[in-house]
Amino acid sequence: MSLRRRLPWALLALLVLAQIGYPLTAGTTRAGLTVATVVIGFGLSVSHALLSRGPRTAAVLVAVTTGGGLAVEACGVATGFPFGGYDYAGTLGPKLLGVPLIIPLAWTWMAWPAWLVAVRLVRGAAARIAVARIAVAAVALASWDLFLDPQMVAEGHWTWLDTDPALPGVPDIPIGNYLGWLAVALVMMALLSAVGGGRVHRTDPVDAPMYALYLWTYASSVLAHAVFLGLPASAGWGGLGMGLVAVPFAVALIRARRR
Repeated sequence: MSLRRRLPWALLALLVLAQIGYPLTAGTTRAGLTVATVVIGFGLSVSHALLSRGPRTAAVLVAVTTGGGLAVEACGVATGFPFGGYDYAGTLGPKLLGVPLIIPLAWTWMAWPAWLVAVRLVRGAAARIAVARIAVAAVALASWDLFLDPQMVAEGHWTWLDTDPALPGVPDIPIGNYLGWLAVALVMMALLSAVGGGRVHRTDPVDAPMYALYLWTYASSVLAHAVFLGLPASAGWGGLGMGLVAVPFAVALIRARRR
């Protein structure tokens, strides 16, 4: 098996082990494991983009999602736009412009599998297909925050200044935050589509680790929130929201294997 196939699977296995350990720890150990998980996830997505699509695509991915993630988070902390007013605690390591450095890495971690899942689900070269692909990719990324924000707020990593209105059962995060995520995700995916071009659109069996990452994130998040983290409402909302993409994607993969 070549390096481009071995390395993503190895990093995915390491990521899964780190996430399994998350509910078994607490305090500073859990915070350290959170940072390590994000770094591994970032390395997984960027290395996969590099090995499967080449340095240009990897550079575009980092510029759009890491650089863009830092810019939008810094704007959010300073102005409250586009997510609403919030503050980061000092629990996630060093900050730049008021934003923990691992936060923009997290955008990249999930943006790449979200994009590839959309590429697999929405195929074709027509303009309307490209628009649909961007929309699906944006939902695939933004819906992840239905799990992420409740979990991180419960751990005290950041807090919201105004939480009204909020989703039922998730009172500590404003609905506007999720809408902000969707807007940012749409811009990111549009840029990946426009700047990345055809090489980003190409699909290949080598993308299997990213498919597995997305489906693992969905299934493990539902389980963790419902059973281990005491967050049943976010398990439900995340299960519904991320399931809009994850469930049809899983069905499509199962059908493709039966052909």
